[in-house]
Amino acid sequence: MNASNFINPFSIREDEGSFAGDFYTRNFERQARKDSIILNLGPQHPSTHGVLRVLVELDGEYVLRAEPVLGYLHRMHDKMGEVKTPYQYLPNMGRVDYLHPIAWNWAFVGAVERLASIEPPKRAEYLRIISCELNRISSHLLWWGAFVLDLGGVTPILYAFEEREMINDILQIITGSRLTMSYFRFGGVCADCDSRFIKLTKDFIPYLRERLKIYKALVTDNIILRRRLEGVGPMDTDICLRYGATGPVLRASGLSSDTRRNIPYSLYDNFEFAIPAGPSNDCFGRYLIRLFEIETSLQIIEQAIESLPDGPILIDKAPKANYKLPAGESYFAVEGARGQIGVHLVSDGGKNPYRVKLRSPGFSNLSLFAEAAKGTLLADAIAILGSLDLVIPEVDR
Repeated sequence: MNASNFINPFSIREDEGSFAGDFYTRNFERQARKDSIILNLGPQHPSTHGVLRVLVELDGEYVLRAEPVLGYLHRMHDKMGEVKTPYQYLPNMGRVDYLHPIAWNWAFVGAVERLASIEPPKRAEYLRIISCELNRISSHLLWWGAFVLDLGGVTPILYAFEEREMINDILQIITGSRLTMSYFRFGGVCADCDSRFIKLTKDFIPYLRERLKIYKALVTDNIILRRRLEGVGPMDTDICLRYGATGPVLRASGLSSDTRRNIPYSLYDNFEFAIPAGPSNDCFGRYLIRLFEIETSLQIIEQAIESLPDGPILIDKAPKANYKLPAGESYFAVEGARGQIGVHLVSDGGKNPYRVKLRSPGFSNLSLFAEAAKGTLLADAIAILGSLDLVIPEVDR
């Protein structure tokens, strides 16, 4: 988003109206060509995957400019962290990104544990990894189905939800939830796994690998999809780094960067897994990278299940509801389905954090859309937007 085009809605004159969205439109129109068309994508539109508004200036079907407009879904998650105790705030994480809530659980719990010098038990760390990777797969599956749906293919999302429901059945055993999960606790996890969880997880791994072969035959190798995505929306490493893009968007550009390897946390160093990068930096490359990452997550889960140690799942003196954080600050980053999730926590020793700052990968990934969409066909701009895997509650939190 171009900072020079940003308008402060609080500076609107009375004669210009009071709705910030109208003011954005007027400012956008002032810079438009006389023969161009101004089009609103959203804030309620299937291709925006949430309450996102994109102002687009068109020359026929070609995009001259595109400006994302946020603020329709803002819930002040950062500020809520400053008026709640850590335990009260923990369920918020599942509402920031409802597709990979366990990763957000981990980021906040990790920031508190790092500040308070808490080390969770080894079994709890393994359960965290297993649950987080299962949740990552379910997020990628929903993206896969919804992305193809954006491009006109209806059937794949039915396949994706079949596998996603199986994962939800597995995760519900230990988390007690199917969507906004809040499984982690400061010093461990809230519930242990049982033999049913282990069996279902072990059975799911070979099942999904067979299903991935169907995905390839049905969708990936489909010439219509490939013509729709190949060569569309190339994003090289330069543009990704300039906008702070991370996750599959950055890796598709050719840079093998992953928080699990670059900034190791938990016990990920104990597992063998590749960080796929490429093979192309276009929409099709971003499509492939997420399918590769599903296989990577399966490899990690398989190793973790086989080597799951015995022992407690929570430290003996785990923080209680009235726990006060020690004074100081910490930052903890994890690899989410959309990229690096970070939580910066500052405490003055009171019952509530003094400051909570959330780093959402979707915001950075969305920021490069204006540059990437310029000069493309409107239909290709929709493909580019979908290839970023946006979850708007995370972007506009």
